[in-house]
Amino acid sequence: MHKDTSGVALITGASSGIGAIYADRLAHRGHDLVLVARKQQRLEIVMAQIARRTGRKIEVLAADLTDPADLARVEQVLLSNSRITMLVNNAGIGATAALLGSEVDRMSQMIALNVGALTRLTYAAAPAFVARGFGTIINIASIVAVHPEILNGVYAGTKAFVLAFSRSLHHELGDKGIRVQVVLPGATTTDFWGIAGMPVEYPPAALVMPAGELVDAALAGLDQGELVTLPSLPELADWKAYESARQALFPNLSRSSAAYRYRVAGRFGD
Repeated sequence: MHKDTSGVALITGASSGIGAIYADRLAHRGHDLVLVARKQQRLEIVMAQIARRTGRKIEVLAADLTDPADLARVEQVLLSNSRITMLVNNAGIGATAALLGSEVDRMSQMIALNVGALTRLTYAAAPAFVARGFGTIINIASIVAVHPEILNGVYAGTKAFVLAFSRSLHHELGDKGIRVQVVLPGATTTDFWGIAGMPVEYPPAALVMPAGELVDAALAGLDQGELVTLPSLPELADWKAYESARQALFPNLSRSSAAYRYRVAGRFGD
């Protein structure tokens, strides 16, 4: 079991909820912090609270990651600060309405943040981590990455991207000393629900995990070397069965001829 106990962790969406809890937990683990979010005042409150409790050095960077200029400023910090050893891609927005009840401009904004910003920040951090031979990238996805039917489909699509992207990062960078983890929270006690258009009181209480417990479980999964962490899943064997079934498809996903069931139903070669 390994823990990062030095260097700087840059956390997006750090002014509240999961991001603020990550900031607290990582500071207690020995990290200095760069906290990124849109609201300067809320960032400063989080900074002051954590600095008082931990004595860690903390910087704040107010940035709207859907704004290209603000995003570029955060990228530059990742490129230039050689003390950064961890990136937590937590910033994101969600939606609960069905496709026909959603505004396409809002969906595009969600894609820009959940996919575009996460990708650019990872591209900024990864080369420096590889050059040093160590670093950690934590991407916050969602259970909708594997269960897209339960919420808005565009939101689910963005989180499916985060899962697939994280798998690819692990495949490419794992042997270069880079740890990659993707966390798939279920319903969590944050302001996500209100922003997404559904109060947190709506899901049954038995389905909603406290945000602190979620982050603690995610960090335990990181310590255990997990690529994919599902904090709510009781039996790890269930995920392993899912993975085994997915991997069993690989040998037959690309072949020189169509599957027999299509050949007998169609007119091939006419």
